Amino acid sequence: MLGVRRSPHPSFRLNTQENIMTTLPPITVSQLDRNRLYALLERLDDESEQIEFLYRELERATVVAPDMLPANVASLGSKLTFRNEDTGKEHVRILVMPRELEHYADGISILTAAGAAMLGLEIGASILWHHRGKPLNLTLLAVSRS
Repeated sequence: MLGVRRSPHPSFRLNTQENIMTTLPPITVSQLDRNRLYALLERLDDESEQIEFLYRELERATVVAPDMLPANVASLGSKLTFRNEDTGKEHVRILVMPRELEHYADGISILTAAGAAMLGLEIGASILWHHRGKPLNLTLLAVSRS
């Protein structure tokens, strides 16, 4: 069984291209999800802001064995309920890899801004960062796994 590896940065601020500070909460990711996502990112020929954000999230995450991932943490394949704090709108989506998106009417790709932001959050956590020069503030409300 894999032990827990703690990130050296339990909560830190990320300096974006616009020189705006972003607050990122602690996240936990399973070793399986991390490996799948690194493999995906290595295949992409893209240096977009979103890809860089996902790389940084994986680097700072606490990584645990899949069977040690808490039930209240968002992971690939989880059904997530989250709220955009700026609009008040709630969304229910299944967090998936891009190639799985066609199989889910309510899927959200891990490569979207909201999908990458949800990865590893625990219920009740909020994340605020700037995407394409605009603030995005999301709160994870619920997680369920099949």
